[in-house]
Amino acid sequence: MSMLNRRHFLRGSAGAMGGAWLSAWPWQTLLAQQELDVGPVDDWDAGKVRHLLPAVSESHLLIKTSFSAPLSQQPRLRINGGGSSQIISGLQNDTAGEFWQFYAEDLRPDTAYELRLEEAGGAALCEPWPISTFPAASHTPESVRVLFYTCAGGPSGDYFGIGDRRGNLPMAIRRRLLRRALSFAPQAAIANGDHIYWDLHTWQGEQAGELSAAGRESNFDFAARVMGDHNEQALKLAAGPQITPLYGTDFRSTPMYFLQDDHDHWENDSPLTYPVEWFQLQLARTTQQLYYPEFLSDPFRSPGLPYSHSSVRGDLSESYGTLRYGDLLEVLLYDVRRTLRVGQFNAAFLDSNVEGWLLERTASRESRHLVHVPSNPPGWTAGKWGEWYPDALHPESGELTTSIPKPEWQQGWLDQHDRIMSGLANMTHRNPFIMSGDLHATGVGTMHGAGALDFSANPITNVLSGPIGTSIRGFPSVVRGVGAQPSKYLSFEEQVAPLEEHGFTLVDFERDRITAQLFKWDVNSQPLAAIDTLDPYYTVELMRPD
Repeated sequence: MSMLNRRHFLRGSAGAMGGAWLSAWPWQTLLAQQELDVGPVDDWDAGKVRHLLPAVSESHLLIKTSFSAPLSQQPRLRINGGGSSQIISGLQNDTAGEFWQFYAEDLRPDTAYELRLEEAGGAALCEPWPISTFPAASHTPESVRVLFYTCAGGPSGDYFGIGDRRGNLPMAIRRRLLRRALSFAPQAAIANGDHIYWDLHTWQGEQAGELSAAGRESNFDFAARVMGDHNEQALKLAAGPQITPLYGTDFRSTPMYFLQDDHDHWENDSPLTYPVEWFQLQLARTTQQLYYPEFLSDPFRSPGLPYSHSSVRGDLSESYGTLRYGDLLEVLLYDVRRTLRVGQFNAAFLDSNVEGWLLERTASRESRHLVHVPSNPPGWTAGKWGEWYPDALHPESGELTTSIPKPEWQQGWLDQHDRIMSGLANMTHRNPFIMSGDLHATGVGTMHGAGALDFSANPITNVLSGPIGTSIRGFPSVVRGVGAQPSKYLSFEEQVAPLEEHGFTLVDFERDRITAQLFKWDVNSQPLAAIDTLDPYYTVELMRPD
């Protein structure tokens, strides 16, 4: 069908389809999306399932899912494997019955299970699918592959050809990138922050601090509860199109870890918007409740850390997580926004108990490899307010510098950074390794020191995992006129200076080494078909210091 005929067809069909959905979208966007491909075909029958995202540990399973229509009765999850079978009743996540979750305990470690979602009467809601639990902490697996990426959120944008786009990447392209990553069969995936972009207030300019266009569109009642009536619908309309079509059911067999950052609290990090108000904190928590799993319990993480809670779903954490894979790997995930303090005398990104947990686990010896995954990246700066570092954008030269004060930045953030980095550098029995997101870039660097601290005896490897959906104005060089650079506070060597291209990182953890493979795709120079054959553009290999 020609573009002209397609345009007439779409316009002519609007009335027949009721027009309610089509009328909400610009015609240019609809036409652009018609031409896009999401990549390799997945012939699994999703049935009534709109999206499905699982998390596992050695013995637990948590699934978040939504359906194409509300369910009036509890659905159930049938779990078969390990010589046993159990049926788990769903827990309703919203008031309409569209969103449900399933939580299972007492599973066998390192075991493949077949899962079946059923209606209350037993009818299948989708095709069965497999998933495996992780090895127990006492097991000695030889290897595991983990996918890392960041900044997958944002409303679907427009793509008209190489170098010609508007807004965030269209969902089809993001999904194609993730399908390429999944083709390498990772055993787990970590999505590091910015799963949505729907900031409710402006943070600069003459209208700074007032409701943004998104805030006016959602028209939340900030004095009411999030769940129920208009607020619940407004949340679903804002967050749903950024999450549900991106993941669909592609990750049904790949355990997921979702770490929140600034935009997941419905604001950009700015002294005008952080710490966020109570209502927006509830928006962040409800978004997580509906769409993606919290962090499952871990024997070496206190259930008393902030934003952790016990319920019929066991001990879960909203902001601090652990990926444990036998004795081979321990990954520490931490949100630096949720407990942000901005006072001059008590400034910190992390609650003191969270910092204590990080330092204790970093010094531990239970795992062959230990990785830090903070929501804000050590090593680099773009001169933004809510960073670890004091580097500011000079108003005259337009360059990053520490020679002028950064407005409202707090020394306590850097002091906490130094304590955590020192803990990593003192981890001489393992490779100090950080996987970061947030900066809308892919890159690699090595931290040899911080201020007066010398890490040269055991330098810290820092990797920027790569963004999936970043908009044109999401890249620092576009919005701020300068790309991400190593902080001048650090002794830092770049192996790959941050590249403002879309991509992801796959990391293989073996008994004696860590191998990180970085992938990138340039929307301005490469065709869409190149995504399907992406190979690593850079590889980092770290031998364990046995």
